[in-house]
Amino acid sequence: MQRDMDLIRQILFKVEAHPGGFAPREIQIDGDYTASQIGYHVWLLGDEGLMKVADVTSSGSSGPQAIPLNLTSKGHDFIDSARNDTIWSHAKAKAKSVGGSLSVAMFQQLLNSLVKSQLGM
Repeated sequence: MQRDMDLIRQILFKVEAHPGGFAPREIQIDGDYTASQIGYHVWLLGDEGLMKVADVTSSGSSGPQAIPLNLTSKGHDFIDSARNDTIWSHAKAKAKSVGGSLSVAMFQQLLNSLVKSQLGM
């Protein structure tokens, strides 16, 4: 889960950084992620509503695949909560302490609660 959430965060940051609001044609992530892993996680981001995507799954695909089109408001909200490295690391540690497997929505709720705590809310 830790690695998957890191990949999701990196994909969102790459799309956010691309000028004009549209995603780059190809997303490359540092590390040893395959194109299939990235495509699957883009598909998950679309399924979760964090990003508009184009499904490019074919009969030869190893699993669902998508390419990013643009972030949604929900995706921007996730990024805003995930931007701080300290909060991100704290959220991953908390997730790991309860077994390490949280949905994207639950992880975002955890991030939001940590941000609120930092703000004294």
